[in-house]
Amino acid sequence: MVCLIGLGNPGSRYQGTRHNLGFEVVDRLAERFRVSFKAGKGEYVIAQSQVGDSSLALVKPMTYMNESGLAAAEICEQFVVPLEQLLVICDDFQLPLGQLRLRLRGSDGGHNGLYSIIYHLQSDLIPRLRCGIASPSMPKEKDRLADFVLDSFDTAELPLVREMIEKAADAATLAIERGPAAAMNEFNAKVAPEQDSLNP
Repeated sequence: MVCLIGLGNPGSRYQGTRHNLGFEVVDRLAERFRVSFKAGKGEYVIAQSQVGDSSLALVKPMTYMNESGLAAAEICEQFVVPLEQLLVICDDFQLPLGQLRLRLRGSDGGHNGLYSIIYHLQSDLIPRLRCGIASPSMPKEKDRLADFVLDSFDTAELPLVREMIEKAADAATLAIERGPAAAMNEFNAKVAPEQDSLNP
């Protein structure tokens, strides 16, 4: 089984916020595969499908971002998912808005959800697809970043956000069908052309 875990916070309060990009990408994948999310046997919701020869699970932790690793650990135990068959999808304030970066391992990069997953799975050998959210409106002060990621995108950013969600869904699908290396070659370090229009 291949398991895609989109990170975010549950509840209407957080819909459309920068920190919920992971949720939005797996929601888009569920639409493409015509499957619906249902309560799992733990702190998560799950939608299951088949992609080629691979069984696919789309997962959204319901633990809130900072405890995402609890749900990830439950999924890996219940479905016996090896770490290399995971793909964590999340936002990244260190990447420009519209840019994707897929990596097979690494640190949490200051992302609390990734930190929790690495902690609970006791490994950094976890593939992750980061979706850039950095923009001119991002504060330079670190103590204001929490408010930034929990805020909605600016209206001018929305077309690029929608394009990034589609590309992230494409990248995740390619990773399932042809492996992460193919997705990395196709999507890493590519910025949507509209990005320039968002810069002052």
